[in-house]
Parts: sequence; structure tokens; C-alpha cells
Amino acid sequence: MDGNGRWAVGRGLPRIVGHHAGAEAVRRVVEAAPSAGISALTLFAFSADNWRRPSHEVAALMELFGQFLESETPRCLDNGVRLEVIGRRDRLNRSLCMAIRHAEDATALGERLRLRIAVDYSGRDAILAAVEQTGEPSRESVDDALGPPVDLLVRTGGEQRLSDFLLWECAYAELVFSRRMWPDFGADDLVGAVREFRTRERRFGGVPALSAPRESSWLD
Repeated sequence: MDGNGRWAVGRGLPRIVGHHAGAEAVRRVVEAAPSAGISALTLFAFSADNWRRPSHEVAALMELFGQFLESETPRCLDNGVRLEVIGRRDRLNRSLCMAIRHAEDATALGERLRLRIAVDYSGRDAILAAVEQTGEPSRESVDDALGPPVDLLVRTGGEQRLSDFLLWECAYAELVFSRRMWPDFGADDLVGAVREFRTRERRFGGVPALSAPRESSWLD
């Protein structure tokens, strides 16, 4: 979910305005995901490295996340969305941790969409924790500890890097890079990314099949 701050600064607005606009984009994308054929969606809200940002921006982001949980948990419950939060919780304040637990418990039976929000998250730290948890690590045990493999990773805002996000799970993910800032990202963009994904030939290390040249993608 890249580009919130730049979106706001480019309009002469405080960065937090961009984060609020980004929260609206989350709602649009979550609502559109099931119809686009998506059963699991993970959104990178706050990385372990984002603590380096100015303290007032971090505080505003945490407040916004708490407000999001309060407003969206009933909506998730009504729409069959199972909400989970991944990442560390020991650096979050107690009230936010309680809101997370409430949201997870309330939506635990949702089957239409598995929505995971990464907060204070680091892919490298997640892998280390999974290895420690399994005792005798194997690919299968680490898979089980971390969660489902990623089929499609979409990065907005023109950035073209993983930034410590779902590193293990993205081993064979198809990558789509969009120049659109996250606050402007909507249902049509999500559908376009899925359409692009479906044109890809996923070989998983195997031999490519003979096929006709691929048409230009929605990003060209």
C-alpha cells in the first residue's frame, strides 16, 4: 500500500491525510476482492522499519489503525471476511492489541475472504520466528507456520522491490508493479492486476509451454 504520503504531499496536504485516503482504498479493495476471484488478501500496513518515521506520524498511523478496526470489524462480520493481523504485537499499545483480538475473534468464522493486515511486520523476522517455532524446520513446517503461499503481489506507487514483505511466501509469486498511488487504487486496478496475473505462465521451475506472444499488459 505505497504512496499515501506522497499522494498527500503532492496535493499540498499533510501526510496523514494521505493515510486516511489510503484507508478508504483498503475498503474499496477488500469489497472488490471476492468478486475478482481472490480468497486471501494480505495488506502491508506498517513495517518493522516504519518505526523510524517521525513519532507524530507513527502515533497517527496507530490511531488510524485502531479506528479502522472499530469501523470495519462489523462490516467484515456482515460480509464474511475473516480478519487477521500478522506481525509483532509487543510494541503495540494495549488498547490496540485488545482491538486486534476483538476483531479476530469476532470475524473468525468468515469464509468469503481471508483478510490479513501486516502491522509491525518483517518478512525476515517472520521466517526466523517460524524456524524457532518448528524446532526441526523443513519447508513444510515453515509453510504451515507462516501461512499460504502468495500467487500475486501488487506493489503500488511505482516502487519495484519487496521491502521485507512475505519473503518466504512470495517464492513463486507473480509480481505486478503499478505506478498508481495507493489512495487512487480501486476495484478496476485490482481487476486489472488479476487479469495481468492470468496472462502469466507459471512454470515453478519447469519447462515453458509453447504459446503465442503475450499481448501488452494493463501496465504498459
